Amino acid sequence: MALVTFDVRAHAEGDEGGEYVLGARQTGSHACYMIYGTLKPGERGRVIKPGAGHEEIVLAARGNIEVTGAMTGTLRQGAAFHIAGNDVCRLENRGTSEAVYVVAGGHSGDGHSH
Repeated sequence: MALVTFDVRAHAEGDEGGEYVLGARQTGSHACYMIYGTLKPGERGRVIKPGAGHEEIVLAARGNIEVTGAMTGTLRQGAAFHIAGNDVCRLENRGTSEAVYVVAGGHSGDGHSH
């Protein structure tokens, strides 16, 4: 079988407004999804909210990202945090260059709703 790839960076930088969700629409699977997002210098307010029946791991792939809400602190480049259910956090880039984050998510043991 040939390797099938998805250019998530190009989509996020293109017409997707800085964030791209790779999920069921592209893969045909509801088991998991991935979000690739960028934050311009000074950009804030990007919401992270898995929703009922979902869990996510958020990774700062490039740059440090400030996290506020259900959890508060600095997410340093290369570090990640876990968030579940209806908890809500906001991401902010206080740096002087673009930050990149990746969110890996899926359904928790509690089931899911769409």
